[in-house]
Amino acid sequence: MTSDDYKPASVTCKDEVKSYSAYRTKLPEVVDSILGECADGQCYTHIDYEPLPSETEVIDILERLREILFPGFFSKEKVDPVNLKYNMGRQVSVLFDILSEQITRAIRYECFKFDRVCTDCRDRGYETALAFLESIPTLQRKLGKDVIAAYTGDPAAKSYDEIIFSYPGMFAITVYRIAHLLHALSVPLIPRMMTERSHRITGIDIHPGAVIGESFTIDHGTGVVIGETSEIGENVRIYQGVTIGALSVPSSRAEQMRDTKRHPTIEGDVVIYSGATILGGQTVIGARSVIGGNVWLTESVPPGTTVLLESPRLIYRKNGMKV
Repeated sequence: MTSDDYKPASVTCKDEVKSYSAYRTKLPEVVDSILGECADGQCYTHIDYEPLPSETEVIDILERLREILFPGFFSKEKVDPVNLKYNMGRQVSVLFDILSEQITRAIRYECFKFDRVCTDCRDRGYETALAFLESIPTLQRKLGKDVIAAYTGDPAAKSYDEIIFSYPGMFAITVYRIAHLLHALSVPLIPRMMTERSHRITGIDIHPGAVIGESFTIDHGTGVVIGETSEIGENVRIYQGVTIGALSVPSSRAEQMRDTKRHPTIEGDVVIYSGATILGGQTVIGARSVIGGNVWLTESVPPGTTVLLESPRLIYRKNGMKV
């Protein structure tokens, strides 16, 4: 290195500061450009004085509800017979405040978005949150039956506790039952936010509008899809990769199809094995039927029917020669 190549550290630092400043002077132009897009009222913006429901708060609601629905399992502190009532009272009180606020935001958002008549959204938020909390014992009983169904149908399960703690299907069903109740109480946005949270974690996509009976089991679960207008009876078990979905419609007909039944009905005591696809609002899978793996169905099946694919012909090769 020659003396001509050498630059004092102070000179180098000053050059870096000048360069950094030159880049930063461009940022106001970037901000103006972004704000210009926001001003156009695009579908991906919500710039208003009324806040949307908070995704962070909705996730917190789900976590708090799991603590309440399964006391002692997901608590951040010790819960015992002495402090149970105090702990539950505190949890329910905090949850009421958070839930009512988020429900109020969702109702108010919908009123502003669709220019609806004001309906005392704050009182509706309180009323709906209370109605939801009053339904928790019913939710607990349903989830208890789901846990038992998972245990009795899975020899790998060692205990109910293992299912509650670690089965993704149980987590997805728990979130679905919470979201479905809020959906039934006409709460906008929040039910979908909840089930999409579960979808991200488990890979199981259940629309909160689906109607699912008691003692429901999703075994393994990854890739399961259950559409909005699906109806599923009691004691149904489905495996990974199952789709209970709708037939595709042209975009020109999508609006008129929004309030119609587009997804199948699965009657009670049905087993659907992995990879099966069942489509269409008129499709009914009769009670006690078994739908085999990778079956594709767009028509109804009578009760007590087993539907299987014909066994494929396997080809074995060794050293390039058919065996």
